[in-house]
Amino acid sequence: MPGALDGLKILDLTRILAGPTCTQLLGDLGAEVIKIENPATGGDDTRAWGPPFVSDPAGNQTDLSAYFMCANRNKLSVAVDIATPEGQATVRALAAQSDVVIENFKPGGLAKYGLDAATLLADHPALVYCSISGYGQTGPNAAKPGYDLMAQGFGGIMSLTGATDGEPMKVGVGIADVMCGMYACVGILAALRHRDATGEGQHIDIALVDSQIAWLINEGVNYLTSGQLPQRRGNAHPNIVPYQVFAALDGHMLVAVGNDSQFTRFCEFLDRPDLSADPRYATNPARLASRDTLIATLAPLLAARPMAEIQAGLEARRVPVGPVQTLDQVFASDQVAARGMVAEVASPDAAEGHVRLIGNPLHLSASPVRYRRPPPRFGQDTDEVLARLRDKP
Repeated sequence: MPGALDGLKILDLTRILAGPTCTQLLGDLGAEVIKIENPATGGDDTRAWGPPFVSDPAGNQTDLSAYFMCANRNKLSVAVDIATPEGQATVRALAAQSDVVIENFKPGGLAKYGLDAATLLADHPALVYCSISGYGQTGPNAAKPGYDLMAQGFGGIMSLTGATDGEPMKVGVGIADVMCGMYACVGILAALRHRDATGEGQHIDIALVDSQIAWLINEGVNYLTSGQLPQRRGNAHPNIVPYQVFAALDGHMLVAVGNDSQFTRFCEFLDRPDLSADPRYATNPARLASRDTLIATLAPLLAARPMAEIQAGLEARRVPVGPVQTLDQVFASDQVAARGMVAEVASPDAAEGHVRLIGNPLHLSASPVRYRRPPPRFGQDTDEVLARLRDKP
């Protein structure tokens, strides 16, 4: 079956995580992605961000770190030094054959090479050019470097994350980068739709900080509506009670009571129907106001029961519940297998003959995602791609 983006050509001047996340999504959907890597540095910085690394059939460590592989399948790696006139000419020639150019240099950083948006769009008006940066192309912080950690701090998510009495906490993965890459992907697809309708390309300016602020969602709008700063609540929900992690006899469970009827059934499971009849807890606004006393009552009731009993009992009563799983449990689950969320991609560079990657969550019935290429070794496709330029009439 054809990919949704078959025939689309992406020139990828990004590295680390936000840009590569975007271009991997486009590649999974069928686009050809040419990843430009700097031969002076050995390519994308994340190639060295390990261990773990893939070992080749001879047992030698490769430049395929797990971090690099998480965002770089379905790409061709081309080694080009854009600091040289020859490298600049090569990239401009590739841009002339591309639908999309995406980069994550500091604002203005590509102008000295003639590879900035203004220059390439002047030469190719139908081009879609996407710039990812820490703070955007404008504003007082535009010149500052962009890192996921800084975006999480500046954008406010760290002030909401962590234990009530603990320090501000970042999310466990580079979520500001990942979400910025997803927003970039949406923006690129929207710009391509516009180009196909009008023939007009455009420049997309997207910032890690802007996208992180965008996904403050209800907590951000809570503040804008009330003027009250939200407090860190650990795993508790700001607007719903009980909706959090509870310790069980043999692990931790998630209980997500979304309405008053669920709370009544939850209390029946705990053999405490009096709690749902208590005016302090009968409605969600009341439970929110009495959060501390309610949680102090519920916690020991759940701590005395094993996880399996809690899950079975609440599922039978149609109360949302689930376990807190470790990654070994996640990837061994029958649900993950059924949904194809572990992708074994054939790779001649791996001792096992394949690499195991996290699958794409999109399930398109007519144009499904495909894993056509494993994450590439540095520069492995340089000769093939540059030969195309030489052979083009």
